[in-house]
Amino acid sequence: MKQFQFFLVIFLLSLISINVAAQNGELISINGIVKDQKSHHELEYVNVVAVGTNQGTVTNTDGIFTLKVRNARIIEFSYIGYQTVRLSIESLKQTGNVIYLKPKSVLLNEVVVSPVDAAKIVAEAVKRIPTNYNNYPSMLTGFYRETIQKKKKFINITEAITNAYKTPYTQDIDLDRLKIFKGRKLVSPKLSDTLAVKLEGGPNAVLFLDMVKNKEELLDESSRQDYDYSFIDYISIDGRNHYAIRFKPNKITEYPLYEGVLYIDQDTYTITRMEFRADMSDPLKVTHLILKKKPAGLIFKPSILSYLIDYRMQDGKSYLNYIRSDIKFKCDWHKKLFHTSYAIVSEMVMTDRENNPTNKINYRDSFKDTQILSDKVTDFYDPDFWGDYNIIEPTESLENAVLKLKKSYDKLKNQ
Repeated sequence: MKQFQFFLVIFLLSLISINVAAQNGELISINGIVKDQKSHHELEYVNVVAVGTNQGTVTNTDGIFTLKVRNARIIEFSYIGYQTVRLSIESLKQTGNVIYLKPKSVLLNEVVVSPVDAAKIVAEAVKRIPTNYNNYPSMLTGFYRETIQKKKKFINITEAITNAYKTPYTQDIDLDRLKIFKGRKLVSPKLSDTLAVKLEGGPNAVLFLDMVKNKEELLDESSRQDYDYSFIDYISIDGRNHYAIRFKPNKITEYPLYEGVLYIDQDTYTITRMEFRADMSDPLKVTHLILKKKPAGLIFKPSILSYLIDYRMQDGKSYLNYIRSDIKFKCDWHKKLFHTSYAIVSEMVMTDRENNPTNKINYRDSFKDTQILSDKVTDFYDPDFWGDYNIIEPTESLENAVLKLKKSYDKLKNQ
Protein backbone atom coordinates (compact mmCIF):
# COMPACT_ATOMS: atom_id res chain seq x y z
CA MET A 1 0.00 0.00 0.00
CA LYS A 2 2.82 2.43 0.82
CA GLN A 3 4.48 1.69 -2.51
CA PHE A 4 1.22 2.46 -4.33
CA GLN A 5 0.83 5.70 -2.38
CA PHE A 6 4.39 6.67 -3.23
CA PHE A 7 3.74 6.05 -6.94
CA LEU A 8 0.50 8.04 -6.76
CA VAL A 9 2.32 11.00 -5.18
CA ILE A 10 5.02 10.91 -7.88
CA PHE A 11 2.36 10.73 -10.60
CA LEU A 12 0.43 13.68 -9.16
CA LEU A 13 3.61 15.72 -8.79
CA SER A 14 4.39 15.01 -12.44
CA LEU A 15 0.98 16.32 -13.52
CA ILE A 16 1.33 19.37 -11.28
CA SER A 17 4.78 20.17 -12.67
CA ILE A 18 3.48 20.06 -16.24
CA ASN A 19 0.55 22.30 -15.33
CA VAL A 20 2.78 24.82 -13.54
CA ALA A 21 5.29 24.83 -16.38
CA ALA A 22 2.49 25.44 -18.88
CA GLN A 23 1.23 28.41 -16.89
CA ASN A 24 4.73 29.87 -16.46
CA GLY A 25 5.62 29.65 -20.17
CA GLU A 26 8.41 27.14 -19.54
CA LEU A 27 9.48 24.53 -22.08
CA ILE A 28 7.45 21.34 -21.78
CA SER A 29 8.42 18.06 -23.42
CA ILE A 30 5.62 15.54 -23.99
CA ASN A 31 6.33 12.05 -25.30
CA GLY A 32 4.01 9.24 -26.33
CA ILE A 33 2.64 6.94 -29.00
CA VAL A 34 -0.45 7.26 -31.21
CA LYS A 35 -2.51 4.16 -32.08
CA ASP A 36 -5.65 3.12 -33.90
CA GLN A 37 -8.42 2.72 -31.30
CA LYS A 38 -9.77 -0.47 -32.88
CA SER A 39 -6.68 -2.35 -34.05
CA HIS A 40 -4.17 -0.77 -31.65
CA HIS A 41 -1.77 -0.49 -34.58
CA GLU A 42 0.68 2.40 -34.43
CA LEU A 43 -0.15 5.35 -36.71
CA GLU A 44 2.64 7.02 -38.67
CA TYR A 45 2.85 10.69 -39.76
CA VAL A 46 0.13 11.83 -37.34
CA ASN A 47 0.15 15.62 -36.91
CA VAL A 48 0.89 16.59 -33.30
CA VAL A 49 0.33 20.32 -32.80
CA ALA A 50 0.17 22.77 -29.91
CA VAL A 51 -3.11 24.58 -30.56
CA GLY A 52 -2.78 28.36 -30.76
CA THR A 53 0.92 28.17 -31.69
CA ASN A 54 2.96 27.33 -34.76
CA GLN A 55 4.75 24.51 -32.92
CA GLY A 56 4.30 20.92 -34.02
CA THR A 57 5.77 17.65 -35.19
CA VAL A 58 4.66 14.27 -36.60
CA THR A 59 4.83 10.71 -35.31
CA ASN A 60 7.50 8.43 -36.75
CA THR A 61 6.78 5.12 -38.48
CA ASP A 62 6.50 3.48 -35.03
CA GLY A 63 3.78 5.98 -34.05
CA ILE A 64 6.05 7.67 -31.48
CA PHE A 65 6.30 11.43 -30.97
CA THR A 66 8.00 13.99 -28.76
CA LEU A 67 6.66 17.54 -28.72
CA LYS A 68 8.42 20.45 -27.03
CA VAL A 69 6.19 23.48 -26.46
CA ARG A 70 5.86 26.76 -24.60
CA ASN A 71 2.71 28.68 -23.68
CA ALA A 72 0.45 25.86 -24.82
CA ARG A 73 -2.70 24.52 -23.17
CA ILE A 74 -4.10 22.09 -25.77
CA ILE A 75 -2.34 19.43 -27.88
CA GLU A 76 -4.10 18.29 -31.06
CA PHE A 77 -3.65 14.94 -32.81
CA SER A 78 -4.99 14.69 -36.36
CA TYR A 79 -4.67 12.08 -39.08
CA ILE A 80 -6.31 11.29 -42.39
CA GLY A 81 -9.44 9.20 -41.96
CA TYR A 82 -9.57 9.62 -38.16
CA GLN A 83 -11.39 11.87 -35.71
CA THR A 84 -9.21 14.70 -34.43
CA VAL A 85 -8.38 14.47 -30.73
CA ARG A 86 -7.60 17.46 -28.50
CA LEU A 87 -6.13 16.96 -25.04
CA SER A 88 -5.23 19.48 -22.37
CA ILE A 89 -1.64 19.75 -21.18
CA GLU A 90 -2.86 18.89 -17.68
CA SER A 91 -4.22 15.51 -18.86
CA LEU A 92 -0.87 14.45 -20.38
CA LYS A 93 2.24 13.03 -18.77
CA GLN A 94 5.77 13.96 -19.77
CA THR A 95 6.42 10.41 -21.02
CA GLY A 96 4.48 7.24 -21.74
CA ASN A 97 1.29 8.77 -23.15
CA VAL A 98 -0.81 6.46 -25.32
CA ILE A 99 -3.19 8.34 -27.61
CA TYR A 100 -5.96 6.45 -29.42
CA LEU A 101 -7.55 7.85 -32.57
CA LYS A 102 -10.94 6.63 -33.74
CA PRO A 103 -11.45 5.94 -37.45
CA LYS A 104 -14.08 8.18 -38.99
CA SER A 105 -16.24 7.20 -41.93
CA VAL A 106 -17.80 9.99 -43.98
CA LEU A 107 -21.56 9.51 -43.82
CA LEU A 108 -23.50 10.08 -47.03
CA ASN A 109 -25.81 12.56 -45.32
CA GLU A 110 -22.76 14.69 -44.44
CA VAL A 111 -21.99 15.31 -48.10
CA VAL A 112 -23.94 16.36 -51.13
CA VAL A 113 -24.17 13.19 -53.19
CA SER A 114 -23.92 14.26 -56.80
CA PRO A 115 -21.84 13.44 -59.86
CA VAL A 116 -18.25 14.58 -59.31
CA ASP A 117 -16.25 16.15 -62.13
CA ALA A 118 -12.77 15.44 -60.80
CA ALA A 119 -10.93 17.59 -63.35
CA LYS A 120 -13.11 20.62 -62.53
CA ILE A 121 -12.49 20.14 -58.80
CA VAL A 122 -8.72 20.15 -59.36
CA ALA A 123 -8.97 23.22 -61.60
CA GLU A 124 -11.02 25.05 -58.94
CA ALA A 125 -8.50 24.07 -56.25
CA VAL A 126 -5.65 25.54 -58.31
CA LYS A 127 -7.70 28.70 -58.96
CA ARG A 128 -8.17 29.21 -55.20
CA ILE A 129 -4.51 28.79 -54.21
CA PRO A 130 -4.01 32.57 -53.70
CA THR A 131 -6.96 32.59 -51.29
CA ASN A 132 -6.35 29.31 -49.45
CA TYR A 133 -2.61 29.65 -48.77
CA ASN A 134 -0.57 32.35 -47.06
CA ASN A 135 -0.29 35.54 -49.10
CA TYR A 136 2.65 36.89 -47.10
CA PRO A 137 6.25 35.74 -46.67
CA SER A 138 7.13 33.29 -43.90
CA MET A 139 10.18 31.75 -42.26
CA LEU A 140 9.72 28.04 -41.58
CA THR A 141 11.81 26.15 -39.05
CA GLY A 142 12.07 22.52 -40.04
CA PHE A 143 13.67 19.25 -39.00
CA TYR A 144 15.17 17.25 -41.86
CA ARG A 145 16.33 13.65 -41.79
CA GLU A 146 17.88 11.61 -44.58
CA THR A 147 18.79 7.94 -44.33
CA ILE A 148 20.56 5.73 -46.84
CA GLN A 149 20.33 1.97 -46.70
CA LYS A 150 22.52 -0.48 -48.58
CA LYS A 151 20.42 -3.63 -48.81
CA LYS A 152 19.07 -3.77 -45.21
CA LYS A 153 22.00 -1.96 -43.56
CA PHE A 154 22.00 1.77 -42.78
CA ILE A 155 25.16 3.39 -44.14
CA ASN A 156 24.33 7.09 -43.77
CA ILE A 157 22.14 9.04 -41.31
CA THR A 158 22.03 12.82 -41.64
CA GLU A 159 19.84 15.25 -39.69
CA ALA A 160 19.50 19.02 -39.66
CA ILE A 161 17.52 21.95 -38.33
CA THR A 162 16.73 24.22 -41.27
CA ASN A 163 15.31 27.67 -41.83
CA ALA A 164 13.34 28.16 -45.04
CA TYR A 165 12.26 31.57 -46.32
CA LYS A 166 9.17 31.26 -48.48
CA THR A 167 7.57 34.05 -50.46
CA PRO A 168 3.75 34.31 -50.73
CA TYR A 169 1.94 31.61 -52.70
CA THR A 170 1.02 34.25 -55.25
CA GLN A 171 4.71 34.24 -56.29
CA ASP A 172 6.91 31.52 -57.75
CA ILE A 173 9.77 29.81 -55.89
CA ASP A 174 12.64 31.80 -57.44
CA LEU A 175 13.27 33.84 -54.28
CA ASP A 176 12.63 31.00 -51.82
CA ARG A 177 15.77 30.02 -49.89
CA LEU A 178 16.80 27.39 -47.35
CA LYS A 179 19.61 27.57 -44.81
CA ILE A 180 21.15 24.86 -42.63
CA PHE A 181 21.10 26.07 -39.02
CA LYS A 182 22.69 23.04 -37.35
CA GLY A 183 23.08 19.38 -38.19
CA ARG A 184 24.86 16.10 -37.60
CA LYS A 185 25.74 12.93 -39.48
CA LEU A 186 26.75 9.33 -38.96
CA VAL A 187 28.35 7.59 -41.94
CA SER A 188 29.57 4.02 -42.26
CA PRO A 189 33.37 3.94 -41.91
CA LYS A 190 33.66 1.12 -44.44
CA LEU A 191 34.96 2.33 -47.77
CA SER A 192 32.86 -0.30 -49.55
CA ASP A 193 29.71 1.36 -48.17
CA THR A 194 30.42 4.69 -49.87
CA LEU A 195 27.53 5.64 -52.14
CA ALA A 196 29.03 6.49 -55.48
CA VAL A 197 26.07 8.36 -57.01
CA LYS A 198 24.63 11.83 -56.49
CA LEU A 199 20.86 12.26 -56.73
CA GLU A 200 18.41 15.15 -56.94
CA GLY A 201 16.88 15.94 -53.54
CA GLY A 202 18.14 16.95 -50.13
CA PRO A 203 16.82 19.68 -47.81
CA ASN A 204 15.85 21.93 -50.72
CA ALA A 205 12.94 19.58 -51.33
CA VAL A 206 10.96 21.88 -49.04
CA LEU A 207 11.20 24.42 -51.84
CA PHE A 208 10.70 22.54 -55.11
CA LEU A 209 8.43 19.74 -53.75
CA ASP A 210 5.87 22.22 -52.45
CA MET A 211 3.79 21.42 -55.52
CA VAL A 212 1.00 23.82 -54.58
CA LYS A 213 3.48 26.69 -54.86
CA ASN A 214 5.63 25.12 -57.56
CA LYS A 215 2.59 24.48 -59.76
CA GLU A 216 4.57 24.07 -62.98
CA GLU A 217 5.62 20.57 -61.92
CA LEU A 218 2.12 19.12 -61.63
CA LEU A 219 -0.77 21.55 -61.18
CA ASP A 220 -0.62 24.38 -63.71
CA GLU A 221 -2.96 24.30 -66.69
CA SER A 222 -0.33 22.95 -69.07
CA SER A 223 0.73 20.13 -66.73
CA ARG A 224 -2.85 19.09 -66.01
CA GLN A 225 -3.37 18.33 -69.70
CA ASP A 226 -1.04 15.33 -69.22
CA TYR A 227 -3.35 13.63 -66.72
CA ASP A 228 -6.77 12.05 -66.36
CA TYR A 229 -8.61 12.65 -63.08
CA SER A 230 -11.16 10.44 -61.35
CA PHE A 231 -13.10 10.67 -58.09
CA ILE A 232 -12.29 7.91 -55.56
CA ASP A 233 -14.21 8.67 -52.38
CA TYR A 234 -14.94 11.19 -49.63
CA ILE A 235 -12.28 11.21 -46.88
CA SER A 236 -12.23 12.92 -43.49
CA ILE A 237 -9.13 14.99 -42.65
CA ASP A 238 -9.03 17.15 -39.51
CA GLY A 239 -12.78 16.73 -39.16
CA ARG A 240 -13.48 18.11 -42.65
CA ASN A 241 -14.77 16.22 -45.69
CA HIS A 242 -12.39 15.93 -48.62
CA TYR A 243 -12.56 14.72 -52.18
CA ALA A 244 -9.98 12.02 -52.90
CA ILE A 245 -9.04 12.54 -56.55
CA ARG A 246 -6.84 10.05 -58.39
CA PHE A 247 -4.66 11.24 -61.27
CA LYS A 248 -2.69 9.22 -63.79
CA PRO A 249 -0.89 9.96 -67.09
CA ASN A 250 -2.94 10.04 -70.28
CA LYS A 251 -0.03 10.32 -72.70
CA ILE A 252 3.61 9.47 -73.21
CA THR A 253 6.03 12.38 -72.82
CA GLU A 254 9.79 12.81 -72.97
CA TYR A 255 9.85 13.39 -69.20
CA PRO A 256 8.45 11.15 -66.43
CA LEU A 257 4.86 11.72 -65.32
CA TYR A 258 3.23 10.80 -62.00
CA GLU A 259 0.27 8.90 -60.65
CA GLY A 260 -1.29 9.44 -57.25
CA VAL A 261 -4.05 11.02 -55.17
CA LEU A 262 -4.97 14.61 -54.31
CA TYR A 263 -7.04 15.33 -51.19
CA ILE A 264 -9.14 18.47 -51.67
CA ASP A 265 -11.34 20.10 -49.03
CA GLN A 266 -14.96 19.89 -50.15
CA ASP A 267 -15.93 23.35 -48.87
CA THR A 268 -12.83 25.48 -49.52
CA TYR A 269 -11.18 23.49 -52.34
CA THR A 270 -7.89 23.55 -50.45
CA ILE A 271 -5.38 20.87 -51.46
CA THR A 272 -4.39 19.49 -48.06
CA ARG A 273 -2.45 16.37 -49.03
CA MET A 274 -0.71 14.87 -52.06
CA GLU A 275 0.51 11.29 -52.47
CA PHE A 276 2.13 10.38 -55.76
CA ARG A 277 4.88 8.37 -57.42
CA ALA A 278 6.70 8.52 -60.71
CA ASP A 279 5.50 6.33 -63.56
CA MET A 280 8.25 3.67 -63.79
CA SER A 281 7.23 2.26 -67.19
CA ASP A 282 10.37 3.91 -68.59
CA PRO A 283 13.06 3.87 -65.86
CA LEU A 284 15.48 5.76 -68.09
CA LYS A 285 13.29 8.89 -67.90
CA VAL A 286 13.34 8.73 -64.10
CA THR A 287 17.09 8.25 -64.18
CA HIS A 288 17.50 11.46 -66.17
CA LEU A 289 15.26 13.24 -63.66
CA ILE A 290 17.05 12.29 -60.41
CA LEU A 291 20.58 11.15 -61.26
CA LYS A 292 23.10 14.01 -61.18
CA LYS A 293 26.41 12.17 -61.10
CA LYS A 294 27.78 8.62 -61.20
CA PRO A 295 31.11 6.89 -61.86
CA ALA A 296 31.89 5.55 -65.30
CA GLY A 297 30.95 1.91 -65.59
CA LEU A 298 28.09 2.04 -63.07
CA ILE A 299 24.58 1.17 -64.24
CA PHE A 300 21.84 2.99 -62.29
CA LYS A 301 18.40 1.34 -62.17
CA PRO A 302 15.61 3.20 -60.28
CA SER A 303 12.62 1.16 -59.09
CA ILE A 304 10.60 3.55 -56.85
CA LEU A 305 10.32 7.33 -56.65
CA SER A 306 7.43 8.40 -54.40
CA TYR A 307 6.39 11.50 -52.47
CA LEU A 308 4.05 12.57 -49.69
CA ILE A 309 3.24 16.28 -49.17
CA ASP A 310 1.02 17.37 -46.30
CA TYR A 311 -0.42 20.81 -45.46
CA ARG A 312 -1.93 22.00 -42.17
CA MET A 313 -4.81 24.44 -41.73
CA GLN A 314 -4.43 27.29 -39.25
CA ASP A 315 -6.44 30.51 -38.94
CA GLY A 316 -8.15 29.96 -42.28
CA LYS A 317 -4.94 29.41 -44.25
CA SER A 318 -3.09 26.25 -45.24
CA TYR A 319 0.65 25.89 -44.58
CA LEU A 320 3.27 23.38 -45.65
CA ASN A 321 3.59 20.82 -42.87
CA TYR A 322 5.43 17.63 -43.91
CA ILE A 323 7.32 16.31 -46.92
CA ARG A 324 8.65 12.80 -47.48
CA SER A 325 10.40 11.22 -50.46
CA ASP A 326 11.36 7.58 -51.02
CA ILE A 327 13.85 6.51 -53.65
CA LYS A 328 14.83 2.91 -54.30
CA PHE A 329 17.36 1.88 -56.90
CA LYS A 330 19.97 -0.71 -57.84
CA CYS A 331 23.55 -0.21 -58.89
CA ASP A 332 25.29 -2.65 -61.23
CA TRP A 333 28.89 -2.57 -62.32
CA HIS A 334 29.99 -3.79 -65.72
CA LYS A 335 31.40 -7.34 -65.60
CA LYS A 336 30.02 -7.91 -62.08
CA LEU A 337 27.48 -10.67 -61.54
CA PHE A 338 25.41 -9.19 -58.68
CA HIS A 339 23.76 -5.81 -58.13
CA THR A 340 23.45 -3.78 -54.93
CA SER A 341 20.12 -2.30 -53.82
CA TYR A 342 19.79 1.07 -52.07
CA ALA A 343 16.96 3.01 -50.44
CA ILE A 344 17.03 6.72 -49.60
CA VAL A 345 14.33 8.21 -47.38
CA SER A 346 14.16 11.98 -46.88
CA GLU A 347 11.61 13.65 -44.64
CA MET A 348 11.07 17.13 -43.27
CA VAL A 349 8.52 18.41 -40.78
CA MET A 350 7.84 22.12 -40.27
CA THR A 351 8.17 22.56 -36.50
CA ASP A 352 7.62 26.34 -36.26
CA ARG A 353 6.74 29.34 -38.40
CA GLU A 354 7.24 33.10 -38.32
CA ASN A 355 4.97 35.16 -40.57
CA ASN A 356 6.32 38.35 -42.17
CA PRO A 357 9.89 37.78 -40.92
CA THR A 358 12.19 40.79 -40.66
CA ASN A 359 15.09 38.96 -42.30
CA LYS A 360 15.41 36.93 -45.46
CA ILE A 361 18.01 34.30 -46.42
CA ASN A 362 20.47 35.64 -48.96
CA TYR A 363 21.82 33.44 -51.73
CA ARG A 364 25.33 33.34 -50.28
CA ASP A 365 24.13 31.71 -47.04
CA SER A 366 21.56 29.42 -48.63
CA PHE A 367 21.95 25.69 -49.18
CA LYS A 368 22.70 25.07 -52.86
CA ASP A 369 21.44 22.23 -55.02
CA THR A 370 25.06 21.43 -55.85
CA GLN A 371 25.96 20.88 -52.18
CA ILE A 372 25.79 17.66 -50.16
CA LEU A 373 24.32 17.94 -46.67
CA SER A 374 26.69 15.46 -45.02
CA ASP A 375 29.62 17.65 -46.13
CA LYS A 376 28.23 20.63 -44.20
CA VAL A 377 27.31 19.12 -40.82
CA THR A 378 29.19 17.60 -37.87
CA ASP A 379 29.35 14.05 -36.54
CA PHE A 380 26.93 12.59 -33.99
CA TYR A 381 28.38 13.44 -30.60
CA ASP A 382 25.86 14.89 -28.14
CA PRO A 383 22.64 13.08 -27.12
CA ASP A 384 21.14 16.49 -26.26
CA PHE A 385 22.27 18.00 -29.55
CA TRP A 386 18.81 19.27 -30.56
CA GLY A 387 18.06 20.95 -27.23
CA ASP A 388 14.71 22.79 -27.40
CA TYR A 389 14.08 22.04 -31.08
CA ASN A 390 11.28 19.75 -32.17
CA ILE A 391 12.34 16.77 -34.26
CA ILE A 392 10.90 13.57 -35.69
CA GLU A 393 11.64 10.86 -33.14
CA PRO A 394 13.98 8.17 -34.51
CA THR A 395 12.38 4.78 -35.10
CA GLU A 396 13.59 1.70 -33.26
CA SER A 397 15.36 0.47 -36.40
CA LEU A 398 17.12 3.83 -36.75
CA GLU A 399 18.22 3.81 -33.11
CA ASN A 400 19.67 0.33 -33.62
CA ALA A 401 21.44 1.52 -36.76
CA VAL A 402 23.03 4.41 -34.83
CA LEU A 403 24.32 2.01 -32.18
CA LYS A 404 25.79 -0.31 -34.82
CA LEU A 405 27.49 2.52 -36.69
CA LYS A 406 28.93 3.95 -33.46
CA LYS A 407 30.31 0.53 -32.55
CA SER A 408 31.94 0.34 -35.98
CA TYR A 409 33.60 3.70 -35.38
CA ASP A 410 34.76 2.73 -31.91
CA LYS A 411 36.18 -0.54 -33.20
CA LEU A 412 38.01 1.31 -35.97
CA LYS A 413 39.52 3.77 -33.47
CA ASN A 414 40.79 1.01 -31.18
CA GLN A 415 42.61 -0.86 -33.94
